[in-house]
Amino acid sequence: MSSQQIVFSEDAAFPAGPYSQAIKTPFAIFCSGQIPADKTGALIEGTIQDKTAQCIKNLEAVLKAADSSIAKVVKVNIFLASMDEFASMNEEYAKWFSHKPARSCVAVKTLPKNVDIEIECIALP
Repeated sequence: MSSQQIVFSEDAAFPAGPYSQAIKTPFAIFCSGQIPADKTGALIEGTIQDKTAQCIKNLEAVLKAADSSIAKVVKVNIFLASMDEFASMNEEYAKWFSHKPARSCVAVKTLPKNVDIEIECIALP
């Protein structure tokens, strides 16, 4: 039996390249970055709060498919197109991660499909 398993959820955006939505191991679930796209792949419109929520909803769906949850997230990495959105993003983020997992947030030059935000995480099984 393999010690790692590919995780896929039909309730999250399909990967935009040759990678898995997540990999589950006996010790952790490593979720790939999620952009603000719905399960059909359509990018959502709206504020950075709306886009943050969609990224997290996608992560939530992937974690559910891995028999985990947002409550078991231990590390989050956030990529923003502009740090001008940092405070507004944090407003929405705090609604989902009240347990305050470890986190990094960086501004990057561009993201896939020119979105404003991408979020990835590591969770416990």
